[in-house]
Amino acid sequence: MTGRNGRNGTRVVVTGLGAITAIGNSVSEFWNNAVAGKSGIGALTAFDHTDYPIHIAGEVKDFQPDEYMDRRDARRMGRFSQFAIAATRQAVEQAELDFDAVDRDRLGVLLGNGIGGIADTQEAVRHIDGKDWRIDPFFFPKMLPNMAAAHVSLVFGARGYTNTVITACAAGTQAIGDSMDLIRAGRADVVITGGAEAALSEIGLAGFAVIRALSGRNDEPQKASRPFDAERDGFVAAEGAGVLVLESLEHARKRKAPVLAELAGYCATNDAHHVVAPSPDGDGAMRAMRGALEDAHLNTADVDYINAHATSTQLNDAAETIAIKRTFGEDAYRVPISATKSMVGHSFGAAGAIECLACVQSITTGVVHPTVNYEFPDPECDLDYVPNEARRIDAGVVLKNSFGFGGHNACLVFKRFDG
Repeated sequence: MTGRNGRNGTRVVVTGLGAITAIGNSVSEFWNNAVAGKSGIGALTAFDHTDYPIHIAGEVKDFQPDEYMDRRDARRMGRFSQFAIAATRQAVEQAELDFDAVDRDRLGVLLGNGIGGIADTQEAVRHIDGKDWRIDPFFFPKMLPNMAAAHVSLVFGARGYTNTVITACAAGTQAIGDSMDLIRAGRADVVITGGAEAALSEIGLAGFAVIRALSGRNDEPQKASRPFDAERDGFVAAEGAGVLVLESLEHARKRKAPVLAELAGYCATNDAHHVVAPSPDGDGAMRAMRGALEDAHLNTADVDYINAHATSTQLNDAAETIAIKRTFGEDAYRVPISATKSMVGHSFGAAGAIECLACVQSITTGVVHPTVNYEFPDPECDLDYVPNEARRIDAGVVLKNSFGFGGHNACLVFKRFDG
């Protein structure tokens, strides 16, 4: 278990946010649509899916890379790296980060990614199958999962600790938690962190379809992602990026940075149960939630809201509900819980990071977005999932859950900054 030690009195705060999602390519657009319960799921356009059983996805719309970077640089990047650059540019602008005034040797980049440039890999394999070895000369810089972090470091001149967390669907959340530990350990003043993913491709869709993990509601795309609903039938594949600027409170105060929230707790665990299925008793998730709260020196009674992992699969939603009940006891029925994936779909390594944006927005606005498409109650999922309409609450402490293939669990605790 990680995340319980190494505080050294260092507080870590969030000073900037950036979003590229199926419901908006800025934090304000993303948040306004999330609060309105607007779904970004629609007909898949990334490739010809005629012969596939799945025809829907949470695609990013109207994304123009040259609005965020040089066109020549963009051509050398995979789509997920482009998303990361775009979201980072938004986040550092909000954070009012002056790179000339920052010690770049203590400016880190730590991003989550699940699959890398799988569409670029697929295209290269097509060339090889056609006996044509002349693949894209930028194949490796586009394909390698570490390249989003590498490109962010290059574009923004970050010379400090740089890494990529590749823990499937927990990657974005775990990257943010690991970034907090990096700052707490005194190895960085500022870390650009979050997650990016762009895995909508034939092989990506086929891989999830063949194990029946995807929703088959092709005729009702906006109703396909329905976490905790009794008629849920799988997740909806998506793409996007979420980026946060984290820094030590001391560093933020010195440069008079805007502070959005405090990141107070983190824990990562593993189920050690199955390569793709969650532990049905929720044990690993429970230990991660308890560890994150302990790290933050908080109790379950302090939590005002939970942003759930909530993939919209039968096994995951039921296991997460059990884990919350085991962690919170009777408090489980008091705490509102909502699922961002009900609107944006599941963007794998980026999912947790995008959901962390929602956590911070809930703290700053006093509103939690709904879980849309919650129509048919499931006896196994009987908590308060904020069904279909946003709710105004005093969100002083927020818990974020993310769980991934391989049994990975990562949980964070955000809280209102109290000075």
